[in-house]
Amino acid sequence: MTFQTRVNVEPAIGVPGDFASANPTANVLAGEGALVAGAAGVTIAAFAWIQADGQTVLNAPASGNTAAPDGFVHRELQALIANLYDETSMVIPGGYMVSLFAAGDFYAVSSTAATRGQKVFASTTDGSVSTGAAGATIAGAVETPFYVASTGAAGETIRISTWDHR
Repeated sequence: MTFQTRVNVEPAIGVPGDFASANPTANVLAGEGALVAGAAGVTIAAFAWIQADGQTVLNAPASGNTAAPDGFVHRELQALIANLYDETSMVIPGGYMVSLFAAGDFYAVSSTAATRGQKVFASTTDGSVSTGAAGATIAGAVETPFYVASTGAAGETIRISTWDHR
């Protein structure tokens, strides 16, 4: 572990993958222990798709699938720091249980600048978040049911929501 190199004046807005409000949330219905991370693991605070077997979850859709992701991967402290020299991890190891959320308010990091009211798009390569106008075509991404709930620059933590559409 490295030595602390900075102290922030203000606390962070939130941790990507955490709930951003007390609004209702909705899990993807799959049954007890039904959803597990694929062999390479699943990244938290990103979108994910349930694969053809109905059990395996990956941050990318099955080949040829152009549908919206099944849900957003919530941070439930299920990531594992497997390497002794790693400081953090946002990856759920292969075979571990995954909870996908179809609705709710979450913190996420967008690869593009975000403006309140924009739609949230999921990368079909790694499930990462980007933003754009509703109905827009973004190369390598699909539109999700989530909206941007707070403004932020690319790489900053923002809030995404299925409830807040303004």
